[in-house]
Amino acid sequence: MPSRAFIRFLLRGSKVTLGLLILSGLLAGLSSIGLLAVINRLLYHAGEIPHALAAAFIGLALLRVTTNGMSHVLLVYFSQDTILNLGLKLCRQVTRTSLRTLEKKGQAQVLTTLTDDTSALAWALQCVPNLIMNVAVLIGCAAYLVWLSWPLFTAVVAVTVVGASTYKILHDRAFKVIYAARETRATLFRHFRSLTEGVKELMMHRRRRDAFLSEDITETALRLRQLNLVATKQYIIADGWTQVAFYGLIGLVLLAFRQVFALSTESLTGYVFAMLYMIGPVWSVIYTLPTLIRGQVALEKIEELGLSLEETDDTLPTPAGTLRPEHFQARLEMRGVVFRYDNDSGSENGFSVGPIDFRLEPGALVFIVGGNGSGKSTFVKVLSGLYAPKAGEIRLGERRISDVDREWYRQHFSVVFSDFYLFEKLLGLDDHDLEARASSYLRSLRIHDKLQIVGGRLSTTDLSQGQRRRLALLTAYLEDRPFYIFDEWAADQDPQYKQVFYSQLLPELRARGKGVVVVTHDDRYFHLGDRIIKLDDGKIVDSSTARSDDHAVPSPSRAAKI
Repeated sequence: MPSRAFIRFLLRGSKVTLGLLILSGLLAGLSSIGLLAVINRLLYHAGEIPHALAAAFIGLALLRVTTNGMSHVLLVYFSQDTILNLGLKLCRQVTRTSLRTLEKKGQAQVLTTLTDDTSALAWALQCVPNLIMNVAVLIGCAAYLVWLSWPLFTAVVAVTVVGASTYKILHDRAFKVIYAARETRATLFRHFRSLTEGVKELMMHRRRRDAFLSEDITETALRLRQLNLVATKQYIIADGWTQVAFYGLIGLVLLAFRQVFALSTESLTGYVFAMLYMIGPVWSVIYTLPTLIRGQVALEKIEELGLSLEETDDTLPTPAGTLRPEHFQARLEMRGVVFRYDNDSGSENGFSVGPIDFRLEPGALVFIVGGNGSGKSTFVKVLSGLYAPKAGEIRLGERRISDVDREWYRQHFSVVFSDFYLFEKLLGLDDHDLEARASSYLRSLRIHDKLQIVGGRLSTTDLSQGQRRRLALLTAYLEDRPFYIFDEWAADQDPQYKQVFYSQLLPELRARGKGVVVVTHDDRYFHLGDRIIKLDDGKIVDSSTARSDDHAVPSPSRAAKI
């Protein structure tokens, strides 16, 4: 059965358009039944046709044609508006949900949601108007049958309940198969992502390529094909059962019920005529069910991803307000902060970071060091507000950061992650002298001869990884926020530009009063910072004050201690 959330979703959208759709659908359905009753009366009318009966026939026929056309026009507007709003809403909600939730689900699941699930919901939405019209026809037919003979109608309903119960069993089986097919489709998307991102490795190793194509791609595609075939077979069986039950019911009316209830020829003809007329709407409703089921499965998967399709006011300001000048001079402090990863069973027994005490003053430069798996990247995500601490507190100035203002808190950071992403446009930045400022920074980054910025758009992002990382740094500069975080930024820079980054760019940020955190292994530049913090197994094991007056390379003993 459709869930309440799914029913609410189907009835969302413009209330005026949806109301007109429902009204036109009901009028189309009821005019069809009225037309059926008039035709049946005309068939058995002897003598001259009354003007009222002829006028009723013409009026109902015109009403049926007009309301049917209106339903289709309104359907186009309703569907397109709702699909547009749905896609925009989902994209917006992806950026607002928990990063950890998205990471646990994986990129393939998110991509499947934005493509496959969105399409499934769109198709489900487009079924609503026709479903309403066909249900109206069936309700009108039922009313007509009651008018002809309510005892016979009671018997027909009893037989229909038995048939519907059997259909529900077949329907539930198909639902489980469709749910499994949705999961398999997400797995196939994950394999497609592996194919595109690992194509070089596949090209370099034939046996790996053959194994990947046969064991991952082919097997998953075959399973998806099998599940789709099984679901189709289930619906064919259900459809066949419905036809058997429907024609069996007509047979009962003609062969048995006519004797029991002593029907007149006109009533019997009206009954059979109405039931035959109901075949089209019944099949339409049945054929709509798989689409609605896929839509409900899609909605459930979207909700599992932590996304909400409930109506929200996206224009509301964040509770903490906007950035003000005093926020740019505020000290950032972490007190006893702990973050834990959930394991596969959902319990918090995975890797943890903390408890951590940390502070970052305006104009300070802090280096974060540690081996692989020491918790550096997790620390960066907690510090920048992408992960919410499980314990402890983070303060910006006098404000304690909570879930309510975490979004506001994140706006104080410019971060270049180790797995950064480059957009083709300089989005969301102050347009005042944007291109002039960007061009100046491009010269400082020594890539001004590689690309141009016209209309806020980068002429190319097809550069080496080191040059792309400089472009990411360009965006961070243009954001001009109080705190900067660089996660292994210099890892793929040449020695000459590493010198520029540590000896020129970072000191410039400090001089501008920025609080800077650099995750790095370049110990030869540690003397340029204020503090060096070493992480191991998620905990701070050493916090040293850098010798800013000593520009020599640290001694081996000191480097080891750090």
